Amino acid sequence: MTITDFNQLSIQESEKILTECCGSSKWVSTLLNNRPFKDITHLMQLSNDIWYNQCKEVDWLESFTHHPKIGDVKSLTEKFASTVHLTEKEQAGVTSASIEVIEKLAKANQDYEKKFGFIFIVCATGKTAAEMLRLLEDRLSNSKADELNIAKGEQQKISLLRLKKNIDETNWPGQFISQITTHVLDTSLGKPGYNITIQLQKYIDSTWHTIAQGVTNADGRIPDLLPASQILPAGNYKMVFDTDGYFKRMNTKGFYPSVEIQFNTFDGSHYHVPLLINPFGYSTYRGS
Repeated sequence: MTITDFNQLSIQESEKILTECCGSSKWVSTLLNNRPFKDITHLMQLSNDIWYNQCKEVDWLESFTHHPKIGDVKSLTEKFASTVHLTEKEQAGVTSASIEVIEKLAKANQDYEKKFGFIFIVCATGKTAAEMLRLLEDRLSNSKADELNIAKGEQQKISLLRLKKNIDETNWPGQFISQITTHVLDTSLGKPGYNITIQLQKYIDSTWHTIAQGVTNADGRIPDLLPASQILPAGNYKMVFDTDGYFKRMNTKGFYPSVEIQFNTFDGSHYHVPLLINPFGYSTYRGS
């Protein structure tokens, strides 16, 4: 289905597709009211604008209720039958996980919901169960305000990926890039820094607030730190790398418990902020 085909669907048909992408009734209805969409770029920009600038906490929380808990196979098959064809693929990393990891995911999900009042939301596509468990356990230490910021960003990643699955356009791939990216290289080993927690923070009201959080993959990268096409306002930001946890897992004594890199964004262009790390030193630069 092309964007032209989508524009020509009935209200009922298009509403069904959009609701499968995101469970916020305001996001769905506002997006529908803006049809027809000129192209994919127009659709993505509207989606982000509605989600971040027009939706409120009640709308974000509504969308979260449309997701099964990560690793919760029962709710996946019973409560969410209408989107099971999407979530099974998105949570494919869980299906091959060990019973031990599944049980830890279930326990951590319970702890998360008890603390924050909503379920753990993560864009699970491409992530292993172990990576999702690590993210879940890390995010349990966040404040509720920061966690809501992170969760709504993860929901928007999911919404855009699901739109992409429904609308077949050749120019989708080039637009699926996070504005802020990073990679970590352990120069003492000559290998990528794997499984390192990274927080992207913004300075708001004299306090640093986490707006996105991820864990580096086997290549030492987090390719989807921000939702595709989300452009941050120009300003001062900070990346916080959990180097202490990394070196402990490597059975190495590290001198720096964490590395914090502040940087400025000036416009809507892409910013790559890599970290070269070893137990007793680090460096960074603006990459490409």
